[in-house]
Amino acid sequence: MHRRTLAGVVTGLTLAVSTGCASTATPRVDDTSAGSEKDHGAVEGAQEVAEPQLHLTTIAADGAVAQLDLIEGSTAKVGIIGAPSAVESDGRYLFATTADGVEVVDSGVWTWDHGDHFHYYRAEPMLLDTVEGEGEATVATGPLSTAGSTGVFFEGSGEAVLLDNEALADGEVREQFRIDGEPHAGLVAPFGDGALVTVAADGEVTGLSYHDADGSVVGEQIPCAQASGTITTRVGVVIGCADGAVLATESDGRPSFERIAYPKGTTAPRATAFDGRKSRPTVAALSGKTGIWLLDTRERTWSHLDAGVPLRQVVAADDEEGHVLALDTTGRVRVFAAEDAKQLAATEPLVDLSEAAAGVDLVVDQERAYLNVPTEGVVHEIDYADKARIARTLETPTAPVFFTESGR
Repeated sequence: MHRRTLAGVVTGLTLAVSTGCASTATPRVDDTSAGSEKDHGAVEGAQEVAEPQLHLTTIAADGAVAQLDLIEGSTAKVGIIGAPSAVESDGRYLFATTADGVEVVDSGVWTWDHGDHFHYYRAEPMLLDTVEGEGEATVATGPLSTAGSTGVFFEGSGEAVLLDNEALADGEVREQFRIDGEPHAGLVAPFGDGALVTVAADGEVTGLSYHDADGSVVGEQIPCAQASGTITTRVGVVIGCADGAVLATESDGRPSFERIAYPKGTTAPRATAFDGRKSRPTVAALSGKTGIWLLDTRERTWSHLDAGVPLRQVVAADDEEGHVLALDTTGRVRVFAAEDAKQLAATEPLVDLSEAAAGVDLVVDQERAYLNVPTEGVVHEIDYADKARIARTLETPTAPVFFTESGR
């Protein structure tokens, strides 16, 4: 572990910062040597299989972790962690905020994205170690579970932690660096061999600093006032700012940071959190009560939709039909067209958000969406391309207060 302050050493490397769309660089999906087992996502003890090993991994209010195999229908209890207050996932690991910090659960199933094809693996699920920290934690994940890194920011202490994903894949929680900073609502966004970290003054985020693998600051501060929300897309790493977003890309080992401004003259509330189907270029964000921002990172453009009803969560499927899914405040899942915001389908109310709001989540993959109902101990599987049809209602081994679709 390396501990540094935010006033760390600045190297002489110049970073490109632009506001246009000239760059076409994409993030490295495979940064290991060609031909090795590691570059396909393989780890010792894991079995490579022919299809995605999709599971629902659930965490109950008391911290009981369990799994439901979506292919075979079998269930398994994994173990018990501390009572969670929030959970984030990259499709393999679950990062649960508890009283001790962030506890890491390995679902044991994952997909390796090799760009033009995929590799699928399964191993035994297990509970890993805890990333100790103070206060609420913001977790940001990268595109691969066996390479790259995961960022954890602790609001109470202002500590920024970068975890080594290759070590996680081997069952070890290893910190690449831990940076001391001012307490604030910040983030650590994995990027390249390092991460982008929020910089604050008197509790207000003023911008981002780029840190290399050992925590050293590289280049000048990147403007991004009131930074909030981050996601990794097929194109690069997105971080929301007061006036739009920063898109971080890398080409030939050289990082570039572009500003994607909101459309001129817009008065719509800004995006503060992003969601979308894993590794797709377009992501969605809430905009006020009824609005939806769509950010196309390939085209470097924003578009704004008005759903016409109060919403709680939005997710961009970014499929050929351009589906955008939303969970409204009545517990319905609605499906919209990204092109014109036309509502294509809607379910009946599926969850009472007044009774179970904290961990209710809408997760979207290439064919299905999943919505948990903690009070009923079920997860609804929704065929969103078929008029939002409820394909299955799945009973889970523990009440799914928090859940993810693992194996993606």
